[in-house]
Amino acid sequence: MDLSDQLKNLFPDHVTGDEPGTGAQDSPYWLQDDPILCKYEKRKGKPITLLEGYNGTEEDLKKLAKDLKTHLGVGGSSKNGTIIIQGDYRDKIMTYLKENGFSVKRVGG
Repeated sequence: MDLSDQLKNLFPDHVTGDEPGTGAQDSPYWLQDDPILCKYEKRKGKPITLLEGYNGTEEDLKKLAKDLKTHLGVGGSSKNGTIIIQGDYRDKIMTYLKENGFSVKRVGG
């Protein structure tokens, strides 16, 4: 009898996260039902990627923007419910968001 069996005997109602099928994906962000829109624009001749449609709080929006910028190694900002990332990183952003449980819709080319 190993330690995990002993703990199960002591705490039969406790559910651990390493058992298969014991809960949804844990995401550090507030997940929504509506998809986030991923757009590409040029402003002043420079390419940017816009993420619109996030319905969470302003703190969650800033945290998501910071994590995206850190993951990509680029600059950007977040305000008024929109995340602006410097450069054309639509594919990388979409894969990152899908890995974290978001639904994403690509707008434009």
